[in-house]
Amino acid sequence: MLALKDAITFAWQALRANISRTLLMLLATGIGVASVVILTSLGEGARRYVSNEFSSLGTNLLIVVPGKNDTAGANPMTMFGVAERDLTIDDARALMQHPKISYLAPFNFGTADVTWRGHKRETPIQGSTAALLKLRKWKIKQGKFLPDTDMDQANPVVVIGSNIRDELFGAHAAMGQWIRIGDRRFRVIGILSDEGQSMGLSVKDAVIIPVAAAQALFNTSSLFRIFLEVKTHEAIPEVTSFIIRTIKARHQGKEDITIVTQDAILTTFNTILNSLTYAVGGIAAISLLVAGILIMNVMLVAVSQRTHEIGLLKSLGASSRIVLYLILIEAALLTLLGAFAGLLVGHLGSWGIRLAFPVLPAYPPLWASIASVLVALVSGMLFSLLPARKASRLDPVIALARH
Repeated sequence: MLALKDAITFAWQALRANISRTLLMLLATGIGVASVVILTSLGEGARRYVSNEFSSLGTNLLIVVPGKNDTAGANPMTMFGVAERDLTIDDARALMQHPKISYLAPFNFGTADVTWRGHKRETPIQGSTAALLKLRKWKIKQGKFLPDTDMDQANPVVVIGSNIRDELFGAHAAMGQWIRIGDRRFRVIGILSDEGQSMGLSVKDAVIIPVAAAQALFNTSSLFRIFLEVKTHEAIPEVTSFIIRTIKARHQGKEDITIVTQDAILTTFNTILNSLTYAVGGIAAISLLVAGILIMNVMLVAVSQRTHEIGLLKSLGASSRIVLYLILIEAALLTLLGAFAGLLVGHLGSWGIRLAFPVLPAYPPLWASIASVLVALVSGMLFSLLPARKASRLDPVIALARH
C-alpha cells in the first residue's frame, strides 16, 4: 500500500497543477463551513444575550404577575399577560412578611413625556421603591436613588439615566433640577451608572419615580408586577407557596396570580433558542452537500482530463485500489483545506458581528465548528467515491490510447 505521506504529496501536486479548479472547490467548501459557523454564532449569541438579560434582573428572582396562567411561569409570555385582578401596594406589603425574601419591589410601568425648559422626550417611566436598585444590581453614578420610605408616599423625586440627562440638560447640571413628567413635576435626585440593562430597557434611558407617584401619574391603583429576590435558591418553593397562600387569602380565595421564576424563563428561552441554533445550522449545512456535489462534478471532469496520468500509473503497476486511494486522498485534502479556510472566515465573521453589535455575544459553539468540518469531510469523501471508482476501473491501455 502506498505510504500516506507519498499519497498526500501526490495529491498536493495534483491540486497545484490546476489552480482554478482547486480554488473553485475550496470556495464551495469554505462558504458552507463559514455559513454554519456564522449562523450558529448568531443563534448562540441570542441565547447568551437573553440569559444575560434575565440574570441582570437579579439572582433567585420571582415575578408575581396578575392573572392565572396554567403554565405556572414556564411560558415567558406570561411576563406580558393581561391582568384578571389587580395587584396592589397592600398585596406587596403583605408579601414582605416572609423572612426569606431579601428584597421586594412593587413595579409600575408606562410612557409619558419628560420635559425641561423646552427640551422634550417621550420615554418609558418606571415606578418602584428603593429596593429596585439592589434587586437589579444597578449603581448610582451621582446623587442617590429613591428614598427608602413607605410605598404609599408619592414623593416628587426622580432618578434618571445618562441619555435622559444629556438630552434634557446638555451642558447644564441635572442634579436638583425640576422636570415635568406628564402633568406633574419631579426633582432630579440621582443619575444611574451606565452599566446594565433590564429586559431590553437600557439603564441609560431609565426614568424612575416612586411607585405611588407612578400610580398617580397613570391614574391607577394597581401594580404592573411585583419583583422579589429570595435569599437562597432552595427557599424558592417555600416562598412561592407563601405568596400563593397570601394572595389567595387577600383575593377572596381566588388564586389569580402567576409566579414566574427566573429558572423557568431561562429554560424556556434556552430551549427555543437552542432549537433555532440547530435549525439554522442545519440549513447552512445544506450548502456543504451542495459543495460535495460540486466536488463530485469537478472530480469527474478531472478524471476525464487525467486518463493518461491514470493509465500511466496503472501501467507502472498501480492497482485499482491504489488509484482509488489516491483520488480519495486528493478529495480529503481539498475538503479539509476548504473547511479550515471556512472556519477562519466564519470566526472572523463572528468577530465582525460582535464588533458591530457589542451587546450580542456571538461566539460560535464548539460543536458547530467540529460538526461543520466533519460534515464537509464526509460529504467531500462520499461524493468523490463515484469519480474515484471511475478512475480506478480505467483500463491502462485504453487510458494511454486516449491521450
